[in-house]
Amino acid sequence: MPAVICGSLAFDTIMTFEGRFSEQILPDQLHILNVSFLVPALRREFGGCAGNIAYALKQLGGSPLPMATVGSDGAEYVARMNTLGISTEFVREVTDTYTAQAMIMTDRDNNQITAFHPGAMMQAHVTHISARSDIKLGIISPDGRDAMLQHAEQFKAAGIPFVFDPGQGLPMFDGQELAHFVELATWVTVNDYEGKMLSDRTGLSIAELSKRVEGLIVTLGAEGCEVWVGGEKTLVAPVVAREVLDPTGCGDAFRGALLFGLEKGWSLVRCAELGNRVGAHKIAYRGGQNYTLESIQKGL
Repeated sequence: MPAVICGSLAFDTIMTFEGRFSEQILPDQLHILNVSFLVPALRREFGGCAGNIAYALKQLGGSPLPMATVGSDGAEYVARMNTLGISTEFVREVTDTYTAQAMIMTDRDNNQITAFHPGAMMQAHVTHISARSDIKLGIISPDGRDAMLQHAEQFKAAGIPFVFDPGQGLPMFDGQELAHFVELATWVTVNDYEGKMLSDRTGLSIAELSKRVEGLIVTLGAEGCEVWVGGEKTLVAPVVAREVLDPTGCGDAFRGALLFGLEKGWSLVRCAELGNRVGAHKIAYRGGQNYTLESIQKGL
């Protein structure tokens, strides 16, 4: 059962800062902030939420259908997806701009600072979602503002249940818009910071928001995650990572596992348990798409 994954395809420039951001940023000097971070390690990776989620879902044996745009420099990314057996049916090339670019800097405590150039992603709304007999599931992850708004409406009109995963795109929307996303969605997933912002902007508690959908997940990093159904919370225990190298893409890996479980008709708690396993596995690898899941897949 293919899952449509709306979001970005991006090239990630990943940098490692060997200190702590908190030791370099003076709280009483934020009004004249001027900082520079020495980053001895730098690499370029395939990334973007749609790409990372599709990669995780494919690794688990699912059938991802990423819906995204690439720029004039995106042929390499499209070729990679084809090599991985990921459909590029809904990947569109925009020739007058670059593919989205993310510059991600991680400190020794795994805190991250990201600068993002949307590029071709800003034209993602041109691609339309329509009802199709083999498509039974979707997700809206961070994308162009217009694309997120329109694709949510299109999923609903097509009768396709979907996950609302606003991620770093959440600040683009006001409380009324976010409440409408929740009204249209079947499930919602956020991290703890995003969950607080979603609650503040809508004026609704996480418990109240969970009553408006079939379920809501709040990921807590190394602390596991909360699964909210009908206003009731279940804490899903974390999985201890064998090594912590790079958190980039861990949330997307979790969401790929979430889609896999939803495709199988699992309970939300069981989906979250798999998500914790996959996220803990991914963090031991650098980049968002450089791990394999054969051992996990065999046990499903």
